[in-house]
Amino acid sequence: MLSMAALSLGVQAEQVVRDLPGGPAVRQFDLHPPATKIATEQQNLHVMMLWICGVIFVGVFGVMFYSIFAHRKSKGFKPASFHESTTVEIVWTIIPFLIVIGMALPATKAVVAQKDTTNADLTIKATGYQWKWGYDYLKGEGEGIQIISTLDASQRALSDAGTPQGDNYLLKVDEPLVVPVNKKVRIITTANDVIHSFMVPAFGIKQDAIPGFVRDTWFRAEKTGDFYGQCAELCGKEHAYMPIHVKVVSEDEYAKWAEARLKAQAAKADDPSKVWVLEDLIARGQKVYAANCAVCHHDNGKGGGAIKPLDAAAVVLDADKSKQIHVVLNGQNVAMPAWRQLSDTEIAAVITFTKNHWSNKTGQIVQPAEVLAQRNK
Repeated sequence: MLSMAALSLGVQAEQVVRDLPGGPAVRQFDLHPPATKIATEQQNLHVMMLWICGVIFVGVFGVMFYSIFAHRKSKGFKPASFHESTTVEIVWTIIPFLIVIGMALPATKAVVAQKDTTNADLTIKATGYQWKWGYDYLKGEGEGIQIISTLDASQRALSDAGTPQGDNYLLKVDEPLVVPVNKKVRIITTANDVIHSFMVPAFGIKQDAIPGFVRDTWFRAEKTGDFYGQCAELCGKEHAYMPIHVKVVSEDEYAKWAEARLKAQAAKADDPSKVWVLEDLIARGQKVYAANCAVCHHDNGKGGGAIKPLDAAAVVLDADKSKQIHVVLNGQNVAMPAWRQLSDTEIAAVITFTKNHWSNKTGQIVQPAEVLAQRNK
């Protein structure tokens, strides 16, 4: 019995949630510890406003409650009879005006600084998808790098099982956004389907990502480490599974990472004119499906609710392959987003996989060239 109790205590101790550096803390009452000057200014403003509002609250309500108590009718006090006092009116106009100016000046300075995205060392486009983030390095060192950042599969499994574990629960991703320390990073936000919002509290940034529009924000991280955020706009049923992980590294480490990433990306680039055999496409498609499609359609392909099944689906079984290609490229209704961010080979592979998995045994194969031809229509 004692050994079982000790084991139980040991398991509980291992599952104790601790503060996550760069992310949320246990019983956190204040803002995240700042990692940029903008975030520091925001915290200073926050504290200053609290003190000002606190002093005003104590002063106004202190005088009011004192007056109510000390001059109550039971003590024989009678209300004074007067109409107006020019002096009092001037005083209670000037004092609040000075207080508002004192609050507005540093706030305006911080807001103007937040909006100054000029002279960035690195420009990255962050695209919100249901439900993941796409990062395109547009300008600066690492230009051309493309990343799709998705919630780590282990986190999804923990959530489905109802067994949350770890300090980074639902914040762990397969591909973090990597940036160099002490460099100005401009983030351009947009979205592929619905409104999302790119937020990293430690950097003091939160910018909506709106379909058909571009917005921008910026940060300059002053320390290396891992920093976490989440989509801050309710964007659908998987909203809680859309974390942001920014990895800040030294300049030398970033240069090595960018060079290696570009080389790996070039090596991995698929030739859309390549003709694949069925077995290879199915194997590739299974990985694409697990990373992108299984969230909604599930591993068994049955879907659920507004999500249509892929197992025995008419569009999947149809001999006209262009119908399914069109759906994957352009989306369908609200539930099915467009997947144009995937390469022609990835789309061909995942469609081939669905056509030859579960009860679907069509033997059909979709080549990347067929996807490219329809993409360019």
